[in-house]
Amino acid sequence: MSERYIHIFCGTGVGKTSAALGKGVRAAAEGKEVVLIQFLKEQQSGGSQEFFKRLEPEIRLFRFQRFPDNYENLTEQEKEDEIHNIKNGLNFARKVLVTEGADVLILDEILGLTDKGIVTIGELRELIDAVGEGTELYLTGTSECRELWPYVDEVTELSTPYRSDECV
Repeated sequence: MSERYIHIFCGTGVGKTSAALGKGVRAAAEGKEVVLIQFLKEQQSGGSQEFFKRLEPEIRLFRFQRFPDNYENLTEQEKEDEIHNIKNGLNFARKVLVTEGADVLILDEILGLTDKGIVTIGELRELIDAVGEGTELYLTGTSECRELWPYVDEVTELSTPYRSDECV
């Protein structure tokens, strides 16, 4: 891919991270370098971080969250500290884009940061503007961030699964 490409996976449904990661795995299989930055992801059991370590150097995982608890459960001081960590992650993402440090950059759950007032639409727009030729950017999160849609190539909305018993 010689052109830049930007894709948003958003909505209340499950599978946003999986879809973006699938794009990353495909790119890695083609010999591209992939960077995955996760925001506000709870510490997961089951060794997912160890799994990602096995995918290096083709897919590199970065998490700037330091507290194991969910963001909403943190004290005000811990939230301030976590916001600082998240801003470091945002700066790292910007650096990856500006220095062309990866062919594919996945910013997992970054869209949800807008709902919490941690990241602005303007900051996300700056990231989009920093995407160079030959770079793919995937943004995920529950927030739609419709203000960004005119600036991206594709949007996939995932909704809560339909259940046949709801339609009577």
